[in-house]
Amino acid sequence: MTSSIAAIHVAKKQLGLDEDTYRAKLEKITGKASVKLMTEAERQAVLTVFRKEGFGPAGTSRRKPLAGRYAKKLQALWIAGWNLGVVANRDDQALITFVTRQTGLDHVRFLHHADDARSAIEGLKRWLAREAGVGFGNTNGYEWLSSDGAKIAWAQWKLLYPGCSLIVRQGFDQEVLALAGGEVRWIGDLKAGHWQTVMNALGQRIRDRGGAGHG
Repeated sequence: MTSSIAAIHVAKKQLGLDEDTYRAKLEKITGKASVKLMTEAERQAVLTVFRKEGFGPAGTSRRKPLAGRYAKKLQALWIAGWNLGVVANRDDQALITFVTRQTGLDHVRFLHHADDARSAIEGLKRWLAREAGVGFGNTNGYEWLSSDGAKIAWAQWKLLYPGCSLIVRQGFDQEVLALAGGEVRWIGDLKAGHWQTVMNALGQRIRDRGGAGHG
């Protein structure tokens, strides 16, 4: 194996590219889906692109941080997926790979465009709704369910306790208030930061159990 082929394989792993995305990127760059079929010049072209996307020597990070008006929303949903046991890799590069599939764009510039960001955000929400039962956009008449954090925490609780219902929440309220730090007496008064603390704690329980049982 030549050094350039080895470097490309290292870059694939470092950038968190799944097999389909990796092959698609190779073909987009060189017209060939296999590094073994490429000339050395084509391999170097692949490495040039991968370096621009964050590939660097071991122990270094050249990856650009996510930026833009939609970055926090996308990252919050991605971490929610991690805490629901749906997302296997919480790293930003895995998020970028997902958004690339949703929008066809291959870099963080998608975070600056409303239409592309909306496509990615709605795609993430549909995925979490389908795989983990998150009821985005629906409070079922319960005021405390108005925030996304509450909806995600409730979906987590249902994964942990499948027989629970909104009417009989099987200790949900008490546990949420305890995890939030005991500063608030009603779950409807919890702020975004409280819900994040709750989601992180419940997420660890879900991962310890082996995830949501989905893709």
